[in-house]
Amino acid sequence: MKNALVLQSDFGISDGAVSAMHGVANSVDHELKIFDLTHDIPPYDIWDASYRLWQTVTYWTKGTVFVSVVDPGVGSTRRSVAVETGSGQYVITPDNGSLTHISRTEGIVAVREIDESINRLPKSGESYTFHGRDIYAYTGARLASGVISFEGVGPELPISSIVQLPVKEARAEEDKVEGMVDILDIRFGNLWTNISRELFKTLAIPYGGTIEVEIKHDGRSIYKNMMTFGRSFADTHKGEPLVYINSLDNMAVAINQGSFAKAYDIRTGSNWVVIFRKIEE
Repeated sequence: MKNALVLQSDFGISDGAVSAMHGVANSVDHELKIFDLTHDIPPYDIWDASYRLWQTVTYWTKGTVFVSVVDPGVGSTRRSVAVETGSGQYVITPDNGSLTHISRTEGIVAVREIDESINRLPKSGESYTFHGRDIYAYTGARLASGVISFEGVGPELPISSIVQLPVKEARAEEDKVEGMVDILDIRFGNLWTNISRELFKTLAIPYGGTIEVEIKHDGRSIYKNMMTFGRSFADTHKGEPLVYINSLDNMAVAINQGSFAKAYDIRTGSNWVVIFRKIEE
């Protein structure tokens, strides 16, 4: 049985790198269905790669193989792995933290290290800087097309050995909830947090109500202001900030028809903290 192969990278599409990965996969099996998740991950941004995988994986059928290549450590001693997720998909990637979100949400049920003596593009042994083509796309295509089984990827590794990036858990405390800027809604500059709708509801803020929003970076306050909690952008005027529930049922911060991230130079990760405070009446 053939499964879909889905590719993600920070390569962009202005040169031939992504096409080369497609070509390698196609050479393994001309009938293999190959798709692109995104190739616009910011360069070297492992956190972004981890989030985009989690954002997408569960919408694909069991058996789908994802190849994620954001690899600032290419050519180093970092491991190349394949994992089976709790929802039944496979991910092939450098073991550098890009599995953090999936590990926390879907879970990882098995890990194997890629055996490069078997699963490496023939005649590529002297190349050390394009593992996305020579190892990951090649191995991913072999797994998706059924040339190898998951066990054929290489030796099994302990699940606990997978590299994890630091995460700030969302939590409620008296009159506030806090979490982190998990990702940017990149095209529009909105901040997507890891604070769930259910956790936010503990503040009992009605739609149309006002809430204080503070954003900190490494403990230093970057932004602090009052905002409307709206159902949609129609609940505020152009240029006004608002808090809303995003498509993943988590809380988000935005400027109506503007980029909040650009306006305040906001980025992502556990050192970017978002705090929602209920205003005393």
